[in-house]
Amino acid sequence: MYRLVRALVVGAALATVSCGGSYSAPTPTPTGGGSTTGSANIVTITIKGVNGRLSFDPNPASVQAGQLVVFKNADVVTHHVTLDDNSLQTGDIAPGGSSAPLAVGAANKAYHCSMHPSMVGSFNAAATPDPPACTGYCG
Repeated sequence: MYRLVRALVVGAALATVSCGGSYSAPTPTPTGGGSTTGSANIVTITIKGVNGRLSFDPNPASVQAGQLVVFKNADVVTHHVTLDDNSLQTGDIAPGGSSAPLAVGAANKAYHCSMHPSMVGSFNAAATPDPPACTGYCG
């Protein structure tokens, strides 16, 4: 049985190579607070920890029409960013992970971590709300 599985794996690998299969490394997600990259035009917001208005960098983030936003989790716990009006959310972002790019546009909106509501931020001219008192994990 082991030889059969091994033969199938080797055969599949050879078929991929002989058929011109190739591997493309994934494009790295930009890092750093508020950076943008070339044609992707992505603004990266770093999640720094459960620390009120200082939880996200930059805060507020400047996002122009046509730009996308990616949240990068530099904390040691999972986060889930949600716009205060519930129009967008990231889904869970594991430590070291990033969200999918979100089309926020030039919206003036506030956001928070739904797992840690004391983490608050905003885009553009929106005022960052006062965070509620931190309960549970407070980084």
